[in-house]
Amino acid sequence: MNHDQYADSYIRGILEEVRTIAIVGASTNSARPSYFVMKYLSERGYRVFPVNPGQAGKVVAGLTFVARLADVPEPIDMVDVFRAPEHLPAVWEEVAALVPPPKVLWMQLGVRNDEVAAKAESAGLKVVMNRCPKIEYARLSGEIGWTGVNSRTLSSRRPKRLGEGVQRLSIASRKPQGPASGA
Repeated sequence: MNHDQYADSYIRGILEEVRTIAIVGASTNSARPSYFVMKYLSERGYRVFPVNPGQAGKVVAGLTFVARLADVPEPIDMVDVFRAPEHLPAVWEEVAALVPPPKVLWMQLGVRNDEVAAKAESAGLKVVMNRCPKIEYARLSGEIGWTGVNSRTLSSRRPKRLGEGVQRLSIASRKPQGPASGA
């Protein structure tokens, strides 16, 4: 597979299919991108398991850190990696040992390892490299980007019920809404 670019349908399919995400290299520091990603994905309904041996047992943002992937108490659908590319072979060894195997190996922005990607794909996993699931979710849901305004996914109207505003949009396909009133 060409990992230089991904079709929106490929990314959307992954984000709609997975329910449990292990984040390798997650941080307890709220200023770190991995902290924000784990919190964001958790708030969007995913079961998130932060993985960091130095933080194992700590509970941050309602999530309990585990030391390694094998310590996650349920099957993992996606492994999201916040580690430098040179650490990917060791991460892959942990991923490959999981039973059942995850469906997706996702490498964060700046993280690319074509050799590990080839191994994962040959083992039947979908692979995404050099992308952030938080950014992709927000982009595809219309939370960010002008395309959300043009598609009427973003709106200045108040949500009808609490929790239905822009901050809780879904990546699920939407039915087009009628024209805005008063325009």
